[in-house]
Amino acid sequence: MESQIDIPALIDRNKVGGFQLRVLLLCGLCILMDGFDVQAMGYVAPAIIQEWHVTKASLGPVFGAGLLGMLVGSLAFSVLADKIGRRPVLIGATLFFSVCMLVTPWASSLEQLQVLRFITGLGLGAIMPNVMALAGEYSPARRRVTLMMLVSCGFTVGAVVGGLVSAALIPAFGWRAVFYVGGLAPLAIGLLMLPLLPESMQFLVLRGRRTDKVAQWLRAIDPTVVAGAGSRYLVQEAPQKGGSVLALFRAGRAWTTTLLWLVNFLNLLNLYFLSNWLPTIIKDAGLSTSMAVLAGTVLPIGGTIGTLVMGQLIDRSSFRRVLIPSFLVAAVAIVLIGRPEASLLFLFASILVAGFCIVGGQPAVNALAGSYYPTTLRSTGIGWSLGVGRIGSIVGPVLGGELIRMNWPNSTIFAIAAVPALLSAVMLWLMERPPVVEGAVADGMAAAGH
Repeated sequence: MESQIDIPALIDRNKVGGFQLRVLLLCGLCILMDGFDVQAMGYVAPAIIQEWHVTKASLGPVFGAGLLGMLVGSLAFSVLADKIGRRPVLIGATLFFSVCMLVTPWASSLEQLQVLRFITGLGLGAIMPNVMALAGEYSPARRRVTLMMLVSCGFTVGAVVGGLVSAALIPAFGWRAVFYVGGLAPLAIGLLMLPLLPESMQFLVLRGRRTDKVAQWLRAIDPTVVAGAGSRYLVQEAPQKGGSVLALFRAGRAWTTTLLWLVNFLNLLNLYFLSNWLPTIIKDAGLSTSMAVLAGTVLPIGGTIGTLVMGQLIDRSSFRRVLIPSFLVAAVAIVLIGRPEASLLFLFASILVAGFCIVGGQPAVNALAGSYYPTTLRSTGIGWSLGVGRIGSIVGPVLGGELIRMNWPNSTIFAIAAVPALLSAVMLWLMERPPVVEGAVADGMAAAGH
């Protein structure tokens, strides 16, 4: 007799077991190395400047090349993942950027370094969209946003680990050792994923592929399930072609897609402006170097707290109810950072709140994209939202530099920096409908039999 299995419903009614925790752990390790490798150039920059006798400004194009590569990789490989699957793209990208990191120490000029950082960025750009998509597809609806955002914390953890590892390695072995470690670790993770990382079951059902594997993974989630050759699998979505950017603007999605792109652009502009310029601005305002560095560190600490807290709040409420107030509070906090008469405690508290809302809000925006788009467009939706957002990550530091060059007072600079947060709240308020959460899609129902 033919059995019928609703995959999202089965995931929802089971607790998060060892099989899903393995998927989430592998995704988290990918993101951790993503964070490590993205920040690696910043950690080794002083040593390269000293060894190669180059100026600080000459490293600007090297930093920009990495960001540009991530932008292109995010746009291109997210579309590919919705055509061939999350698993091959995620594993391929991890192995690709690990090899690029291992080659980087052989660079002997800024031009070579610039090319290598761009190529490495191509692989790095494919990590976040596919990790977020896969983590969401193996999480129950009641905890989906919390788990997706928890996995995304790996990026910040990776950046912190990168700093600690670099501080230990550079004095003893030189700056090249940072890239060797940053290449060997993801190489090991990529090889580990080959036998251990599953594909998205929803993706396979909608594509009519490898349903024998779907049965195997379902039994790993729920050992009592009876799945086999006579099973039909339901995902509560209509089959459609994946990997089309134009599809992000069809079926009533154009308005929300546009707003998601704008929110990503505005928030990443703000995030990278604050990350790059906050210590410098605060030091110029009269604080010591150590206090300025500490102030810059408070920002990601606030972001980590925000990521952990917001996920649970969103799962209990909604994206709009959490993110709109969060970005409004962020606007106020950023303005308060620029108050010259503020005490040190007040300054640090304002930075912590800004980090909570801006840095912590970015994984929530990624999760919003992951929850809004159907399976066949999920990686494309996240990847293109992030890709457009990464234009903001390039514009933010440049804009900050121009504002500082014009010698405007800090109060004016931070008042301007508060505008993107305010606009982000407006963009979210303008979204006409709640995100389409898998398991509650009204586009129809897909079934595949083996």
